[in-house]
Amino acid sequence: QVQLVESGGGLVQAGDSLRLSCAASGLTFTYYAMGWFRQAPGKEREFVAVISQTGGHTVYADLVKGRFTISRDNAKNTVYLHMSSLKPEDTAVYYCAADLASFFPRLRQQEYDYWGQGTQVTVSS
Repeated sequence: QVQLVESGGGLVQAGDSLRLSCAASGLTFTYYAMGWFRQAPGKEREFVAVISQTGGHTVYADLVKGRFTISRDNAKNTVYLHMSSLKPEDTAVYYCAADLASFFPRLRQQEYDYWGQGTQVTVSS
């Protein structure tokens, strides 16, 4: 049974930093590209970042480029999203997802195979 469990969300102030983690189990982690998506209230879920199976390649949404960093530790079956210079518009539920893809990157949520339950990030102004 595949499980993706996010953690690290919370309430922070604008300009603060936060690191999200996503621990994976029940799958061969190194087979999967790992992505982060987010969904703000009243909006559709959107792509944030993705990292390749080895961690050698990353892609970011324009809205977070330069502020967010995705990384992974394959020995720990964990993917991270380090968020800095947070803005109120970054407020959302953040989800990690796993993509058993033969090519990289894939940015559409429909292409991902497994999802976590999400973790809330709230940025106050």
